[in-house]
Amino acid sequence: MGAVTGEPSTAVRAGRIALVLGGLAVSLGLDFGLRTIVPDSSLRQLLLLAACNCLVALSLNVINGMAGQFSIGHAGFLGIGGYTSAILASNLHHALGGGAPTFSRSLLVVPVCLAGLFGLLVGLPSLRLRGDYLAIVTLGFAEIFRLVIATASATSTGGVLARLGGQSGYAGPDGQGIPLYAGPFWVFGLTLLLAIVAWRIKFSGWGRALRALREDEIAAAAVGVDPSRYRVGSFVIAAVGAGIAGGLMAIMRDGMPIVNPDTYGFQASFDAITMVILGGSGSVSGAMLGAFFVTFSIRAIEQLQGLPVVQALRQHHDTLDLDALRMIVYAIALVVLMAWRPEGLLGERELFGRRRTRA
Repeated sequence: MGAVTGEPSTAVRAGRIALVLGGLAVSLGLDFGLRTIVPDSSLRQLLLLAACNCLVALSLNVINGMAGQFSIGHAGFLGIGGYTSAILASNLHHALGGGAPTFSRSLLVVPVCLAGLFGLLVGLPSLRLRGDYLAIVTLGFAEIFRLVIATASATSTGGVLARLGGQSGYAGPDGQGIPLYAGPFWVFGLTLLLAIVAWRIKFSGWGRALRALREDEIAAAAVGVDPSRYRVGSFVIAAVGAGIAGGLMAIMRDGMPIVNPDTYGFQASFDAITMVILGGSGSVSGAMLGAFFVTFSIRAIEQLQGLPVVQALRQHHDTLDLDALRMIVYAIALVVLMAWRPEGLLGERELFGRRRTRA
């Protein structure tokens, strides 16, 4: 009789490696050919933004979905990654003599480390906090970061923070804009890699320990699961993922060459939570589905504003603004989903199930 094991065979491992290398090769090809395939810059920006939002949802899913901790300050980690990436890219670009932002210069390392450090600092209070109290701490962290940046020019004279532009935003050391280095290779490639990492975390011992703590902390601790280690670790992992996403968004090709503190307000955190809840808390593929829904719904609302019917209505009703209705659309979608499928579209299931091999 053959024994059922969870270890993949050599052929399966080789296939997975080939799939990853193939995905990176496609991303590299798109870095040089996406402009030809998709001539519309707004559509290219939408595709890149959808991939970045996948990173946001995947990272938050580690905290809210797998670990069961309610964090509503994810925008703070996005902002740290965004500003760090913008400052680093702008100053290196200026030091290298300017010119076009070439592929060979586009390295993103510092945003990951710095956002991970702040994830460690924010994760420490989670050792004693639960539920609403943890949500307040994370929200406070995000708002402190945003307000410190936004009010820096008004409260400091010539300081380091004052150089970040305050409420007007940061546009590089010379005010000429941030170099947009992050093309499809970095955006799609890192999305693919981090999706694989999130998948491996979920089905590893670490992911099972997080879910055990989420369901019953006392029982999990009784069998040897250290709550402190896993909770802080989940915050650091999520912060690193959000730092990567924020760094990519700040210097994303076809994006805006400026970083503004208002981008990292509560709306950004709410959108991230919506992505995770819609797709299914704890589901990797569900988080990505939620990210695509949120991203393309914003685009659909923008397109609706250009319709002749809407323009005619706006001539008679100057206050009509579909962007303001986006929160209502999200709220209705969440209410309907919670009544129809409280666990989200996929729950903890995945679009692609894991198969166990027979030895």
